[in-house]
Amino acid sequence: MISTSSFSQFFKKSEPFAHTYSIVARDSVTGEMGVAVQSHWFSVGSSVTHGKAGVGVVATQSFINPSYGPKGLALMQEGLSPQQALDALLQNDAGRDVRQVAFLNVDGDVATHTGSSCIEAAGHRQGNNFSMQANLMHSNTVWDAMADAFETTKGPLSTRMLAAMKAAQNEKGDLRGKQSAAILIVSGTATGNSWEDTLMDLRIEDHENPIEELERLIKIHTAYNFMNDGDLAMEHGDSKKAEALYLKAQNMFPDNLEMKYWYAVNLLNNKEYEKAAPILKTIFKADENWKTLTPRLVKSGLLIISDDELTKVMGF
Repeated sequence: MISTSSFSQFFKKSEPFAHTYSIVARDSVTGEMGVAVQSHWFSVGSSVTHGKAGVGVVATQSFINPSYGPKGLALMQEGLSPQQALDALLQNDAGRDVRQVAFLNVDGDVATHTGSSCIEAAGHRQGNNFSMQANLMHSNTVWDAMADAFETTKGPLSTRMLAAMKAAQNEKGDLRGKQSAAILIVSGTATGNSWEDTLMDLRIEDHENPIEELERLIKIHTAYNFMNDGDLAMEHGDSKKAEALYLKAQNMFPDNLEMKYWYAVNLLNNKEYEKAAPILKTIFKADENWKTLTPRLVKSGLLIISDDELTKVMGF
C-alpha cells in the first residue's frame, strides 16, 4: 500500500486524475480497434484514450501517466506484445501502484494492469479481443457487466463498445457520478493518412448524461458517414449508390434539412426534377438560406443545370 507522503512523487498537474471505467477492444471481422471511457471528470477523452491505426489502442487511467499512450503505441509498433510493452513502462514508473492501464494490439492481444493502490472498487477483465477496466466504482460488478455486454451484443464495434459502457452505468458506474465520455476507433490497417485511419473520434467534455450524449453523436456520425460515402459515389459517377446512401442518412434523421438538401441536389444532377421539386420546396420554406445557396452551387460546378433549369428551381 502506498503511503500518503509519497503521493507527491506522481500526483502532479502533468499526471491528471481519471478515476473511471473504460474498454479497449477489436472487431475480429473488420480489424478496427477502439477505446472508450466515461468518468466523473472533465474532458476524460483528452487524457485517457490513445490509438494508432495498424498498431493498437491504449487506455491509461486512475492517476494517469500520460506517457503510457504514445510510448505504449511506439513499443507495440516496434514489435513488442502488449504485455511486453506494458511491463517495460511499469518497470520504470514509481507510481505504478496507482496506475490502471490497458493495451490492445492489432492482433487483439491485450495486457492490463490494475495497481494495488487504485481506489476501490477497482479491477479488470480480459477476453477475446478486449479488456474492461475500472476504478473508483460503485461496486466490483462493473467490469464483468461490461464484458458480458460486449460479448453478447451484435453490430459494429462502436455499438458493442457503447453497450459495454451502458452496462457499466447500469451497475451505477463511477461512485461519484457522470461527467464526460469519449470513444476513439482506428483502422486495423494503416494507410499513413490520419484523416482516413481515424474512423471515429468523439468526445463529450461535460454533460449531465455523457453516455446518452455519446450514443447520440455516434448515431449522427454514422449518418454523416453515409452522406460522405454518397458524395464519394457521386464523384465516381455511381448515382444509384449515392442515392441509396443519402436515403440511409435521411432515414436516420428525417428532419435534417442538410441531408435532404444534398440528396435533392443529387437528384437535380441526375435530371430527376419531379423527385427533387417537393423536397426542395419543403427545404426552401423551412429555411431560405438553402435557396440562396443553390445558384452558388451552379457557379462552383457542384450543381450541373442550365440557366432555365436554375430559374425553375429557384421558383420552387
